[in-house]
Amino acid sequence: QVQLVESGGGLVQPGGSLRLSCAASGINFRIYIMGWYRQAPGKQREWVATITNAWNSVYLDSVKGRFTISRDNAKNTAYLQMNSLKPEDAAVYFCKAAGMGEEYWGQGTQVTVSS
Repeated sequence: QVQLVESGGGLVQPGGSLRLSCAASGINFRIYIMGWYRQAPGKQREWVATITNAWNSVYLDSVKGRFTISRDNAKNTAYLQMNSLKPEDAAVYFCKAAGMGEEYWGQGTQVTVSS
């Protein structure tokens, strides 16, 4: 059974940092493309960042230079380091694994940015 479990969300002040983790099981993690998405209340889910199985990464323009996506294939885990957080970054963050013609989603972790 495939599972993606996000963690690391929480409440942070503007300008603060959080590191999200996405632990995967039930898939051959190293061949999957990993992505992070977010959904704020009343808005559609939006793509944030992707890291391929060849370690290439791409980012939403509004997070470039502030967020870093990474992966540890030995731990079957993807990460999203978020620095200089802004109130508009507040959302539920989801990870997605895509590969082998399939995609899997985690349950999400809440990120709140507020003073």
